[in-house]
Amino acid sequence: MSRLEELRDLPDRDLLSTHCAGDPDAFGELFRRHRDQMWALAVRVARDPELAADAVQEAFIAAFRGADTFRGEAAVTTWLHRIVVNSCLDRLRRIKPVTHLHDADLSVLPDPRDHHQSVDIRLDIRAALDQLPERQRMALVLVDMHGLPIAEAAGILNVAEGTVKSRCARGRAAMVPLLGLALRADEPVDSPRKEPKASP
Repeated sequence: MSRLEELRDLPDRDLLSTHCAGDPDAFGELFRRHRDQMWALAVRVARDPELAADAVQEAFIAAFRGADTFRGEAAVTTWLHRIVVNSCLDRLRRIKPVTHLHDADLSVLPDPRDHHQSVDIRLDIRAALDQLPERQRMALVLVDMHGLPIAEAAGILNVAEGTVKSRCARGRAAMVPLLGLALRADEPVDSPRKEPKASP
């Protein structure tokens, strides 16, 4: 078995430890393993493909250099999520006004629940998300769009779990008039469309 094959079998934590010990290939495997997921997250946070690409590159460089700061209290993916989100937010704060994605860009974004979503509904949801306050949008992106547990999203955003829940609830409520959906406050925003019932 080659060295690269051995690295592919290592869990994330061991890869990071191996990288810190001086292995020249360990972080490359970590990057290969998670780059697509981090890219999808960055595009949803940044709403601009070029900005997202720069943010992901910056985030992985920061992770490479700061690997020894990983304390092991959360999963490596949670640690990477936090770095990517912070990188995106830092770049967004430098740009005024914030650049928004065109519909053509939104239509090609990967969606982890694409099997029950139409393109039109995904476009509607992302356009509505784009109108929410940053804190609500970030909570919904992590919890509803990426399916992260509340606890993990709270760790990434560095807030209490109750704060994430309330931001999600407020964000979902704000999206009801934007989407014209009968959406409950505890229902993920990427649930199948529910048309309001007509009055008798």
